[in-house]
Amino acid sequence: MRQEIRTSTSSMTSVPKPLKFLRPHYGTLKAYYETMAESDLKKYLADILSVLALTMSAEGERESLKYRLLGSEGDIGSWGHEYVRNLAGEIAQEYAKRQSEEAPIDDLMELVQQIVAFHMKHNAEPEAVDLLMEVEDLDMLVEHVDKTSFKRTCLYLTSSAKYLPGPDDMLVLDIAYMTYQKFEEYPNALQIALFLDNLQYVRQVFTCCKDLQRRKQFCYILARHGITFELDEDLVSDDDEREILQEIINNTKLSEGYLTLARDIEVMEPKSPEDIYKAHLLDGRASAGASVDSARQNLAATFVNAFVNAGFGQDKLMTVPSDSSSSGSSGNWLFKNKEHGKTSAAASLGMILLWDVDSGLAQIDKYFHSNDNHVIAGALLGVGIVNCGIKNDCDPAMALLGDYTDKEDSSIRIGAIMGLGIAYAGSQNEQLRYKLAPILNDAKASLDVIAFTAISLGLIYVGSCNEEVAQAIIFALMDRSESELGEPLTRLLPLGLGLLYLGKQESVEATAEVSKTFNEKIRKYCDMTLLSCAYAGTGNVLKVQNLLGHCSQHLDKGETHQGPAVLGIAMVAMAEELGLEMAIRSLEHLLQYGEQNIRRAVPLALGLLCISNPKVNVMDTLSRLSHDTDLEVAMAAVISLGLIGAGTNNARIAGMLRNLSSYYYKDTSLLFCVRIAQGLVHLGKGLLTLNPYHSDRFLLSPTALAGLITMLHACLDMKAIVLGKYHYVLYFLVLAMQPRMLLTVDENLKPLSVPVRVGQAVDVVGQAGRPKTITGFQTHSTPVLLAAGDRAELATEKYLPLSPILEGFVILKENPDYREE
Repeated sequence: MRQEIRTSTSSMTSVPKPLKFLRPHYGTLKAYYETMAESDLKKYLADILSVLALTMSAEGERESLKYRLLGSEGDIGSWGHEYVRNLAGEIAQEYAKRQSEEAPIDDLMELVQQIVAFHMKHNAEPEAVDLLMEVEDLDMLVEHVDKTSFKRTCLYLTSSAKYLPGPDDMLVLDIAYMTYQKFEEYPNALQIALFLDNLQYVRQVFTCCKDLQRRKQFCYILARHGITFELDEDLVSDDDEREILQEIINNTKLSEGYLTLARDIEVMEPKSPEDIYKAHLLDGRASAGASVDSARQNLAATFVNAFVNAGFGQDKLMTVPSDSSSSGSSGNWLFKNKEHGKTSAAASLGMILLWDVDSGLAQIDKYFHSNDNHVIAGALLGVGIVNCGIKNDCDPAMALLGDYTDKEDSSIRIGAIMGLGIAYAGSQNEQLRYKLAPILNDAKASLDVIAFTAISLGLIYVGSCNEEVAQAIIFALMDRSESELGEPLTRLLPLGLGLLYLGKQESVEATAEVSKTFNEKIRKYCDMTLLSCAYAGTGNVLKVQNLLGHCSQHLDKGETHQGPAVLGIAMVAMAEELGLEMAIRSLEHLLQYGEQNIRRAVPLALGLLCISNPKVNVMDTLSRLSHDTDLEVAMAAVISLGLIGAGTNNARIAGMLRNLSSYYYKDTSLLFCVRIAQGLVHLGKGLLTLNPYHSDRFLLSPTALAGLITMLHACLDMKAIVLGKYHYVLYFLVLAMQPRMLLTVDENLKPLSVPVRVGQAVDVVGQAGRPKTITGFQTHSTPVLLAAGDRAELATEKYLPLSPILEGFVILKENPDYREE
């Protein structure tokens, strides 16, 4: 009879007849099995019982596994797929039980080997991965993956990492990195190395891959991510090659590529603020009030002009060619601004010439000879902005700004310090530490100088956990007097400290302990800021709950720490789509029952969650809040409307802002915010984005996020900082500005026009077969713009891209197998 069953169960597609008849006898067979003598037959019976247990055994008994281990050593796949899946589930439970009892697990592991091999053969990679995660032995994966299944396995690994508790998430990515290395998918391996922020791995990718073209592509990826990476003799032996590669990493080609895109789309024509306001579309009364030439309106126009013409190198206010006299009309606009307004005006020239270091420095130079300190300060800041994200062997920013950090005048000092922070963000430059750290403990320095120094050091050492800088900022915080702790600018000190630990999770704990000893005025504020920065972009659910807990308390007036907690929710949850949707819902609840200081931060948090990605539900919420009775809430909502629409030219937001400008035409401070938002929506005439995420929302650029957070923290107190005399904190946004383009280049890095399909990205993790990765696509020829959530793929077989993710600069090589039709 047993022979009979074995022959009929060899194909397990339908339930074989003999098994149906055996179901009632399951109990008797079990009893008979116990009495049998050891023999081959006994093992065969164990096999049969194991299969029967699939449907018959009681919940939690794990009998199928028990008999499997006692049975014969045959191939498990022949009993069918369902059986294998059931076994895998039981192994996970058994493993957990044995771990707690510390029993040996060798026999289980042999079975796991078999099951994983089976899953891999039958395109069920996610199930194999899940099983190995349960039995904590992912290293086994690398042996079992083959050329056909590794891409899907790694895709599953990388996308599940966001939902795993630490330290598992890092382990999973490590395995994915090894797999990519094994199959020579170097660009993907590099992206994981950057995600883990592991420079060791980055170097490894360079040493493993010797092909110059592919190395160039790696350099473009590094440049886009904004990390400072020095190539040395060991990595690239050939001097000429090294020079070419280092130039790409230094981002020197960015301006050129951006202007290529602008010419292609035909938007080179400079725009004036009036073109953006479109006042003629509004009814009479508002435009009548707008003709007055007030300093505040001119300041707003300065920012709008800078944002709209960012990186184009020409505009209608600052760079007008002067024919009549040497000072020309460009000087005139500068002096239409009052005192500190001139700082922003001079700095706006840096924004217009963004990324174009040579001509930028030449044009800003004339302001250095001014006898007005505010103009010099603006010129210093402008130099920093021009150099933002561009590295240069001769360090022009350091040479020009270094001597000004110790001047008497505080506005000049701030200009130089902030300029250095922006130019060297993320570079971890030692020289600058020796220069700036002493300012923090300088008794003569004013509070604003110290605050900006802390931020600049935070930006330069972003995410580095540098002890010395942390020490310096902590001492500066402890030295502050009671009255100074109440000042709005003091908030920037804990933020500078937080930036050192951006996204570094547990590394922050020692510093967080120290912060508990601070004056109680700032203790909680510091705690929230550190926590939210350390877990920024990790999607850690427990931390979001912790921060929400702090927001639910109703406090007396004068407590400020809930603002950073609300921003923190957005910073942590922006990591992946699901958490993002949930965070938006939680923030809606906070609006309904939160105190004023929470309501003021909610719009800013929404702005960060949907940055450069105008989701309709968030747009409506912000539109509602922009008419709020509390002016601070309304201002924050208006600025956030600008942030979610940043660089999208979104017509609906532009319309909302135009209506707001006529609604608030009497209130200068709100009108100022509306203008800033209008400038942001048309950022770079719609060619730029502020989104810190790139490479299909996988990588988070630390410097970009740092710039955004700094700007948002400053907006927590609009009246004192942005509407006061520190409006130039808005220039921190330059750290996050990136062209939202796809520019394909040939092997000599010259632009190459090819057809590409651009459409909404589709999540294809764990789907069977080869599903389409984009939907609703249109075909364009490069260079093209990519909106949030868009993905591109080549529409021609003629070229092969060297990077799997088509974003930014992508090098194409000719496909050797391509034949003309």
